[in-house]
Amino acid sequence: MPRECIFCQIAAGRAPAEMLLETHRVLAFLDIAPVHYGHALVIPRQHYETLLDLPDELWLEMGQVSRRLARALQKKLYAQGFNLGMNNYEAAGQVVPHAHLHVIPRYRDDGLHFFPQGHYQGQDMASVGRQLREVLAGL
Repeated sequence: MPRECIFCQIAAGRAPAEMLLETHRVLAFLDIAPVHYGHALVIPRQHYETLLDLPDELWLEMGQVSRRLARALQKKLYAQGFNLGMNNYEAAGQVVPHAHLHVIPRYRDDGLHFFPQGHYQGQDMASVGRQLREVLAGL
């Protein structure tokens, strides 16, 4: 575990966090820079850098905790929806190199727009699909 990892420090009780939910292997706490009030982070207690490093059963537990949080956001903060997001690696916007899920409450007309959508040119969709299926067949 990197010594400077803030999430490892939170998990060890050496850095403060507004804790929401704890299991033996997973923590959930409020994000210090929320998109909306109630924006929470779900992390494994043990250090894993990205989704690709997480054991399957831990990924499942993080999903279960995220679902409980989403229900709480709807019930208590009247969220009309929610986003579940995970940035992996710096190029995707990961700021803290410790795997974490964002559970973000959403409201109609809240002004948030996440991804611009494009389209494939010509036969590019079929080509990309074929290339990915080749790799997936070997995984």
